[in-house]
Amino acid sequence: MPTKKQSQFNELTKAELEIMQIVWEINKEFIVRDVHDKFNEPKPAYNTVSTIVRILDSKGFLVHKSYGRTNVYQAAVSKEEYTNSYMHGVLSNFFDGSLSRLVTFFSQRKDISLKEADEILEIMNHLKQN
Repeated sequence: MPTKKQSQFNELTKAELEIMQIVWEINKEFIVRDVHDKFNEPKPAYNTVSTIVRILDSKGFLVHKSYGRTNVYQAAVSKEEYTNSYMHGVLSNFFDGSLSRLVTFFSQRKDISLKEADEILEIMNHLKQN
């Protein structure tokens, strides 16, 4: 199926993101029933899942082929593409595009573990060496 490329995606609602997480997990063509079946109990109504899938299709996050009355969908946006776009928006909107401000924000949180701080330092040292 063709992929729709966008430079920046609209932010997904909580329900849309929940469905896209399932779609990315499926990682192949699917029908609405495939997504619905992946939900834990209590499952949302099938019609609710179907409606959100159609919305995601209209927003360009999914593409579909029709076979009679059945639509077969596929992700048009990868998890990595969406994450990159989303995080770029967070960086721009909350930290004036400054990665150091973002790191400072998280490093000043009281609930950051020593292990996480060490991992961040290790990543930064690795980037510095390359």
